[in-house]
Amino acid sequence: MLDALANSAIDDIRKKHKKKGKKQGNSRDGWVVVDFGDVVVHLFSPDQRDFYQIEELWEEGKVLLKLK
Repeated sequence: MLDALANSAIDDIRKKHKKKGKKQGNSRDGWVVVDFGDVVVHLFSPDQRDFYQIEELWEEGKVLLKLK
């Protein structure tokens, strides 16, 4: 599922904003990163998200988009 989300983001950003994205990581590892240069997208499995507790790490940051 994470690979599908990453590939979809890459395709959409390429079509809408003419930016190339580079995907790293693998969905079976629970963490996929897509680097667009000025924007980096991190996609976590639920288990990895719980492990790293990202919401607590960035609790003072502004949420721009949250997908569940």
